[in-house]
Amino acid sequence: MWETLLLSYPDWLLQFALFAVRVALGPCIIVHGLGKLGFLKSNPAGVKGFVGWLTSMGMPYPRLNAWAATLTEFLGGILFTLGFGTRFVALALTINMIVATTKGHKGGGYLIINNPPGAEYAINLAVLFGVFVLLGPGSVSLDYLLAH
Repeated sequence: MWETLLLSYPDWLLQFALFAVRVALGPCIIVHGLGKLGFLKSNPAGVKGFVGWLTSMGMPYPRLNAWAATLTEFLGGILFTLGFGTRFVALALTINMIVATTKGHKGGGYLIINNPPGAEYAINLAVLFGVFVLLGPGSVSLDYLLAH
């Protein structure tokens, strides 16, 4: 009984969990893309400001990397939320978050409340997107609908 209670779940619950995480996580990353596009007060300089920040860190090809990250977050977030091209998009988002972890939060330690902010949030996002690379979007997704 304990094994069943602790380790078993019906398939519908897994499918619901994948859907719930996707529709919670997708808009989160869309907002990051919107910020980089300059639609939020937190980054009024938009991509131009992001390019400047990447340049100041010595990131190679800062304009290309800024646009790659921005479009990955904004458009990728939309596709991820809908469950369309999910594994490919999740892979791009995982890589994006690994770069954010290793470059953008370098020297900040782990905790996001550190000054400068640590990599905690970016690491957690990378892990969550990585789960979708492995498992796919689940049955409540456009990928599933189009494949069946």
